[in-house]
Amino acid sequence: MAGHSQFKNIMHRKGKQDAQKARMFAKFAREITVAAKSGTPDPDMNPRLRLAIQGARAENMPKDNIERAIKKALGNDGENFELVRYEGYGTGGVAIIVEALTDNRNRTGGAVRAMFTKYGGNLGTTGQVSHMFSHVGEIMFKPTVATGDAMLDAAIDAGADDVVSDPEGHLITCSFDTLGSTAGALEAKFGAPTSVKAVWKPSLTTPVDQDKAETILKLLGALEEDDDVQQVFSNVEVDEAVLATLTAG
Repeated sequence: MAGHSQFKNIMHRKGKQDAQKARMFAKFAREITVAAKSGTPDPDMNPRLRLAIQGARAENMPKDNIERAIKKALGNDGENFELVRYEGYGTGGVAIIVEALTDNRNRTGGAVRAMFTKYGGNLGTTGQVSHMFSHVGEIMFKPTVATGDAMLDAAIDAGADDVVSDPEGHLITCSFDTLGSTAGALEAKFGAPTSVKAVWKPSLTTPVDQDKAETILKLLGALEEDDDVQQVFSNVEVDEAVLATLTAG
């Protein structure tokens, strides 16, 4: 898969897995609550909620946690959260997009700005770097669920735009607007995917050396650990030798 995805995998391996899982489930719960509050609590009638649940299930979030998050919305909790996107540059000119769900823009914006500053970056304005990305949906399946040809045929029928199959699995890309329906159609055929998410996919990447890669790694990790931050994306490009060094480190 793409270098920036490998780089993110390294970042995740360097953290404590249990703490990461708890943090990830908390972020999914917040998104589910906000999605349920924004419309009907029925995922069949609420595309945003359906997508949030699909993503949570793909990461093995317990059913009870999902149901509690929906009930929280019915209890009028989470109504003040709003989705905010922050954009800026990290060291070496790496473009970064941060998506957050927050009930206090000043708190979250201040925290994000402080992290950019701490690691040699600059927080800019919305739209400053997003033109270098495409907002798309990505669905991941284990390699054993189908052959590459079978997955390609099914993905095309489901409305996907692209499929990349390799030993790591099948990565299906579709438009952001059709992510829920495409994921649902493929799940009906192949079972639950390992990942369902909307992503900012870079249309061009920025290569960095090892020192800058390590700094970017710290910045991205710090951003993802913030409770208000839902997802972080970058266009960092790291060559295989540096990736190997970071993996061993």
